[in-house]
Amino acid sequence: MTGESGARDLAITVGVIVALSRFAPEGFVWPIAVVLLAAVYLGALQIVGEADPAAQSAGVPVESVILPAGASLAALGAIRLVPAGLVLAPAFVLAGGLVGLTLVTELRLARASGPPSSTDRTVVLVEILLVGFLGFAGVATLVPGGLPQPGEVGGAVNPAPLAWVAQAGGDALIAFLLAYRAAALRSSNFRDVLWFAITGAAVVAIAAIALRSISIPRILGPALLVLVFFLWDAIHTGGRVRRRRDPRRIWETALLAALAIVVIGWTLGQRGV
Repeated sequence: MTGESGARDLAITVGVIVALSRFAPEGFVWPIAVVLLAAVYLGALQIVGEADPAAQSAGVPVESVILPAGASLAALGAIRLVPAGLVLAPAFVLAGGLVGLTLVTELRLARASGPPSSTDRTVVLVEILLVGFLGFAGVATLVPGGLPQPGEVGGAVNPAPLAWVAQAGGDALIAFLLAYRAAALRSSNFRDVLWFAITGAAVVAIAAIALRSISIPRILGPALLVLVFFLWDAIHTGGRVRRRRDPRRIWETALLAALAIVVIGWTLGQRGV
């Protein structure tokens, strides 16, 4: 598989797997998600590597394949929001098309001789936000009580703690992948990119726990998580590269830790633990 033809073949494969997963029992969805994530990651790695001559000797940057892999994961979960019927057919096509779209974008960036332009950055950011929304919504569909119905309040839904952990962990994984890709557009320093990815995942996980505790109805919760991610990214866009011992970085980490303790404590209090 090479170039756009490889992206098309991979998109078709993802669409077929997503279609099959839609009718699989819920207990099998998570294993399918893990296998699909790994398969798309490896497939995209090969496609980008063969399309970019420089990558054949230096290796494919990991950020070039993160977005297609995340898009496949998001499509797998979000497809369960689509009711059974004729509308499923175009939904399967769109699921594969999303992976193909992100991969074509990454191919264009890999072939470019210079850093991403402002237009390319905007395109990638839009794709990140779209994948993020579908990913957060998909995680919510796979967790019991993840999408509360209108009218339900915090006391009306009291699922097992494992459900809270699963939802926060799934949202954090999606946010980590997308934050890593977003940070890689701004910096080539691995430590800086990794720090932003970890803190971005932490911010989203904390927000997910807070939103879950007050039972934000239906897809409003995933939409708010996308907003939280966007604001966190916007705060760091355009700023100078920050070193590990930068005072702002230390204070941000400390603030996140304190906020996590407050949110978890408040959530446990709401549950009467």
